[in-house]
Amino acid sequence: MDWYPLRLTAPVKQHVFGGRVLADRWGRTGLPHGPVAETWEVSDVDGEGAVVTGGPLAGRTLRRLVEEHPEELLGRGWRGERFPVLTKFIDATGPLPVHLHADDDTARRLEDQPNGKTEAWHVLEAAPGATALAGVKTGVDRDRLQQALVAQDFDAVLRRLPVRAGQTLYVPGGTLHSFGPGTLVYEIEQTSDIQQHAMRHRMEDGSPITDQEWHTNLERLLDEWRPEPRPDFQSGLSVPVDDGVERTVLCAGPYFALERWRVGTAAPPVHMFTTGLVVSNAGPPVTVATPGGRERLARAESLLLPAVLGRLRIEGPADVLLGYLPDLDLDVRTPLLAAGHGSAAIAALGEGPAPRGSAKPTGSAPGA
Repeated sequence: MDWYPLRLTAPVKQHVFGGRVLADRWGRTGLPHGPVAETWEVSDVDGEGAVVTGGPLAGRTLRRLVEEHPEELLGRGWRGERFPVLTKFIDATGPLPVHLHADDDTARRLEDQPNGKTEAWHVLEAAPGATALAGVKTGVDRDRLQQALVAQDFDAVLRRLPVRAGQTLYVPGGTLHSFGPGTLVYEIEQTSDIQQHAMRHRMEDGSPITDQEWHTNLERLLDEWRPEPRPDFQSGLSVPVDDGVERTVLCAGPYFALERWRVGTAAPPVHMFTTGLVVSNAGPPVTVATPGGRERLARAESLLLPAVLGRLRIEGPADVLLGYLPDLDLDVRTPLLAAGHGSAAIAALGEGPAPRGSAKPTGSAPGA
């Protein structure tokens, strides 16, 4: 098969917290009328799976490509029943519900799901004074948290962090969190749609839920909550490339890594890759060139580059996000140490490399 950059369908979620930022300020076309809260750029979630829209593979689902061509699509030993990462643009014109996603162990134990959902947010826009909730304050136990959730007094127990454009927050599964209003983020996460939230309304349309349903939700949330993670926003770590090229590693953990490349008008940089690569455009229209062809990518659009392509040229000026399936030692730790960054700063980008010989997440690659 002759592989090429894949354009995919992108499910749209019109939750009540959404706005019109992607359409009105970012120029995204083809969006429905009304609030747009999320566009799922690359999705293999059950019932919301992406479909290839052009070329010889048009009409094939992402799930089918994973099943039939795992080596060519995923590369480097990554295996599983679905594409392992989900990427989104999220418009939090209004505040998201306070919620969490189970970690892997809890998802298997309580949700009958193969994996949980660790995620990371890269902030693209933030209004002055924008904040996020991320993790509980030190000393908060289950009883104190339950009291605050029942009272809907989130600031009594949750950490409220300032939000600035260009920063990234890595959020392990089981961490209570929220962001917005006035925030636009790019999110990369494990492929999953499980969540428990603490609100007395449905996030889809704002309609109220019954007291019984709400208390049931709170109990499930508390059962899936992890008290330990207290993540902080990071500015990312730079890696030298060439004059006129800025490469920043934004986050990196056992499930995914995310980088931002800003390119001037000098010679286009070439980036080699060995796993499936999600390219999303955060800047002006850009040309993405691979051995399988060249694609023009508008702002707020995405492509999936199969691993077998192996080589990407970014023709500037450009501002693109690159999400991939990392070998943490090879792809992250080694280049960042060579660039002069310390081990503590590298570990702060995510959960750090798993100790040698430890169990690896479902769908992970050797060395991850």
